[in-house]
Order: sequence, then C-alpha cells, then structure tokens
Amino acid sequence: MTTDTVATLLARLADVEDRGLRFEDESLSWSEHVALSHQRAALLRTLLDPERPRHVGLLLGNVPEFSLLLGGAAFSGSVVVGLNTTRRGDALARDISLADCQVVITEGAHADLLAGLSLPGVRVIEIDTPEWNGLLAAHASAAPVVDDVARDDLFMLIFTSGTSGDPKAVRCTHAKIVDPAIMLAQRFGLGSEDVVYLSMPMFHSNAMMAGWGVALAARSGVALRRRFSASGFLPDLRKFGVTYANYVGKPLSYIVATPETPDDADNRLRIMYGNEGSAPAVAEFTRRFDATVVDGFGSTEGGISIRATPGKPAGSLGLLPDGIEILDTETGEPCPPARFDAAGRIVNADEATGELVNSDGAGAFAGYYKNPEADAERLRNGRYHSGDLAYRDADGFVYFAGRSSGWLRVDGENLGAAPIERAVMRYPGFSQASVYGVPDRYVGDRVMIAVVPTAVREFDPADFAEFLDSQPDLGPKQLPTLVRVCEALPRTATFKVVTRSLAAERWHCADPVWYRGRGESEFRLVTSELAQDLEPLTADAV
Repeated sequence: MTTDTVATLLARLADVEDRGLRFEDESLSWSEHVALSHQRAALLRTLLDPERPRHVGLLLGNVPEFSLLLGGAAFSGSVVVGLNTTRRGDALARDISLADCQVVITEGAHADLLAGLSLPGVRVIEIDTPEWNGLLAAHASAAPVVDDVARDDLFMLIFTSGTSGDPKAVRCTHAKIVDPAIMLAQRFGLGSEDVVYLSMPMFHSNAMMAGWGVALAARSGVALRRRFSASGFLPDLRKFGVTYANYVGKPLSYIVATPETPDDADNRLRIMYGNEGSAPAVAEFTRRFDATVVDGFGSTEGGISIRATPGKPAGSLGLLPDGIEILDTETGEPCPPARFDAAGRIVNADEATGELVNSDGAGAFAGYYKNPEADAERLRNGRYHSGDLAYRDADGFVYFAGRSSGWLRVDGENLGAAPIERAVMRYPGFSQASVYGVPDRYVGDRVMIAVVPTAVREFDPADFAEFLDSQPDLGPKQLPTLVRVCEALPRTATFKVVTRSLAAERWHCADPVWYRGRGESEFRLVTSELAQDLEPLTADAV
C-alpha cells in the first residue's frame, strides 16, 4: 500500500528539468513548477483564515495556473474547490457558498460569471491582473515548506455533473486522487518518455485522477489544452508528442466525426483512457489513430469501478468485480443473468436489470461535503448504492443500462436507455444520440431520442425507420417513436447530455421532431395538430 499524497508525488519532481508542463507556446519544467507551487502555497497560507475551512475555489480553464495552484494547495494543506465554468448566476453562487470558499481565483475569460453575485465573505482575485502579480511577488522567495498532510486529508471538492438535480460536492482526499493515478501509470507502463494530454476540464474527477495525477505518478510531461477541441486534437498530438490521453463522455464521438485523413495514425498516441465511449466510436478511433482505447466505468464518487477486460464483448463494461452486485431496485435481491434470444436480443430485461451496488462497503467514496442526506442515500446498510443500472450476461460481463433516474416504463416493462442508445448509434447517419422517456398519452413512457446527424448527410426518416426495423437486438417496446433532430445536444462541461432538459421540452422545440406510432412503418413530421394528439391526457380529459 502506497503512503503517497499529492504533495509527495509532486515533491519528487523538484529536480526534473527536461520535462514538465506545456501550454500553447509556453513551457515549464517540473522543477520550475514545484518552485512556483511552493510560492502559491505560501500565498494561500496568508490568504486563507485558519479558523475557517481553508477552501479556495478555482474558476479557471485548463491553464498553467490551475496546475500551479493544485500544487500550492497540496503543499499547504489547503483544499481546492473545482468550480464548473458552465454554471451561471445563483447556481454558481450556490456552489461557492456550499463549498465554503474563502477565496475564488479566476481569470478574465470567466470573471464576468461572478459579476453581480452575492458572495459574502468571499474574496475574488483575477490571475491576469496587477493584484495577482503583486500577491505572488510578495512570496517570490518562499521556502519549500510542506505542511503535514495525510492521505485521508481532503484535497479537493469536485462537483457532480448535476444532470439530474443540483450538483453535489464530492469529497476527494489525497488518496482518492493518488491511488487511481498510480494504478493507471503502472497499468499502462507510463514513464519519463511519455506525455499526458489534458483537455478534459480540470475541475472534474476524470482530469484529476486519469490525467493530471497520472502525469505526476509517471513522472511524465503534461500538455494542457484550455478546453477540448475535436479539430484541435490531432494537431495537439503531433505538436506535443502526446502518448497518453484521457476522456469522459462523448469526445471520442466528436473526434471520429472530424474528416478523416490518410495520415491520422501519424502520431505517438498509444493509450486513450476514459469512460462512456460508445462501441462504434471506440472501434473507429482505434482504426483511424492506431491507438489502444481502454473504456472503463467509474464515477466521481468512486464507490464502484469496473475495469475494462481484454476481449470483452462489444458494448460491455468488463467483468463484474468481486463484491459488486446487480440488485433489484425494489426487492434488493440479486438480479438473475440476462438471457438473449437467437438474434442477441435480451428477453428478460425487466428482471435482469438492477442497480450496481458495492456490497463490501463504500469503496473509494469519501462522502459528499455538507450533505448527510445524500450520503445516507448512497450508503445504506453498509453498502454503496451507485444509482447506475446494469445487467450481466451468463459469463459475468456487465452492460450499462442507464441511470436509475433514467428508467423508461413502456407498457408496464422497465427499460434501460443505454442499450437502446447503443443500438441507435450503430446507424451511420448519426454522430450523437441520446435516449430518454417522455409521457405517453395514456400511461407510462414513449421512447424518444435526440440525434445530431453527421456532417455529410441529412436525417432520412425512411432510411432510419428501415434501420430500426432491421436491428435484431431492439424489441418492439424499445423502438423509438419520436426522433428530435438537433444541431447540438445540451451538455455539461464534462460532455454529459442534460436529458432532463430534453425530456422536459419533449416535442415543444424549434428542432424538427419525427413520429412513428406503434405498428407504423414510416416516420412523419410532428405538426401542431399531431403534437396536440401526443399530449398526455389530464385527469379531467380522461
């Protein structure tokens, strides 16, 4: 068992001069980075009142100052609060207040987000101002002091995506950052010759545990991108000599949607690691860029992790680990394995689909900050309840079926959204798709999808209907009846689709929506008259 903290990993890089952090046309050796982090540690000791939680909020893009302040927090025993740059107004103020931020450090690109907010007791500082330069200058010759920091000490508060409600602040200890980072660095054989590409937002767990922390553990270089860009991905690989990159959500789909060129594989990338990549995107990325894609399963909370298994069936997460069970959400009993017909269609989804539960305990979950109700919801009877739905086959391979908030109830049967989405994404005309339920006129849900067509073809309702009918693993109740054709899907900063917004809008939107009723062969455009016919009946109307 390692005894490392973020501070010890970073301190070991103090003498490394030949590699470090690169950003656009700037570069810092690790030696310089460590010295500048000590300078920021000294500053944080003066800025933060020791009688209050020593929490500093960072409202920054992926810029070098974010990394330097992470180091400063690690050395000074302070806590970084990752503030989501897509949050606005009272929602952002709520996050800052909930996390007990004494100081919020931002930059000109995001400073306007704080304008006019009620932030009592919070000092706001911009890094691209004379004030910041003056604060740093006062600690230019700071001694390399490291406060007494333990592995179980809080290092960072990372907010959940908030796709199904207000974001919760997840407590991330030093161990929670360090342990997966060391494991990934060792698993992929990363070292001093490697370069980690970091384009996922650094206020999120994926960037910290599978990106920044990995570089520290491997003693490799880091290439920062202010924010992810599909078109900038390949140029960055070549510019920085990237060998390892991480992702969460849909970036793989965005990258493979860019025009293919004959020399796509002309780069050093070896490993692309992340989660929630679709099977078609994983296969296409592997083919085009000649890199290994490892798509696992995990969450910011860290209560359950499923490691990708070599040779796993397409669409599966990997083998169900020891201590992790799939339990019926009503009875709490283990769900039986999924059964499939000759065409590969699951025939017992209702009984085989359940919640992923860690029966051994909390795993890496260290709780939410100031939210005992949410803690109690996650930890019940000594077991960690993930809120994620899944089923397993007879060989123990796990298939994600959606979030517990994403159940669809169609004609009395519970359906997971993820299997439907996997099938829909095999259609070559879509670059993105999201499946969700909307109210049926009489009872239960209809299956609706929002799609983004590929750049090279428009939505063809007849062709898509024919495609759906030819999919052997889509049962009659799983067939989408409503298709919303979008230019883009609403997403969080970590590329998760905000399905609650789509579900709330239903067919009341500026985008064209197509409808095919049960037993009909063709989709038809939803008109105002048809929209009225689709509206759920009220009790008075019934």
